[in-house]
Parts: sequence; C-alpha cells; structure tokens
Amino acid sequence: MSIALYGIPNCGTCKKAIKWLEENNVDYEFINTKDNPPQEKAIASWVAALGNKPLRNTSGKSYRAIGEEKKTWSDEQWVKAFSEDAMLLKRPLFVKDDKAILVGFRAKEEEIKEKLGVA
Repeated sequence: MSIALYGIPNCGTCKKAIKWLEENNVDYEFINTKDNPPQEKAIASWVAALGNKPLRNTSGKSYRAIGEEKKTWSDEQWVKAFSEDAMLLKRPLFVKDDKAILVGFRAKEEEIKEKLGVA
C-alpha cells in the first residue's frame, strides 16, 4: 500500500519530502490538510501511535496563539485541537496502512527509509 503524506503544498519541508519520495520511487498520496482536514478518529490513532508532542507544529501561528493551558492538555484535548485546526499538526505526516509512522522530515536517511519501509 502507498504512503499518505499529510501536509500543505507551500510547506518547504513537505516539498523536500515529496522530492525524496519521488527520487526513491516511493508510491505516495499527498493530502492537503488545508483542503482536506483529517478526521478526529484518524488523529486519535496518530496520537496513540506517536504521542501528541511530536505531532505539534510548535513553530506555527496557531500553536503560538494557544495560551499556556496547552502545557497541561491531555491527548484528548490535543486530538480535538488538531481536528479543529489542522495547522496545529506538524508537517509532513506520513501514514501507512492507516497508522502514523513518521512526522517531520529531519531524521537521518536510514531512519526515514526504515520507518517508511523503503529498501
């Protein structure tokens, strides 16, 4: 099955990830989270797989707009926030077989290949 790549088209990190996927002949489907925000059920499974902290886009305006209360939020509160504002999700987010497997694109190439199942 191919990999779903969640992000936004003008994100530099998403562009870098797409270029890498194409160079490595990896089947993927790009899902624009601005046009197609993920559903709460999917987000809950991503949080269960990776935790809420790695999924937070801490450099975005949406994240900075949330007050100090975000420091004490539960997973459920983060899932609700992510579902209400997809810009809170770190990009890119890689999902394979409906399971979140990697978020961001700063890992070493070997780790990226391992997580994405690329030989």
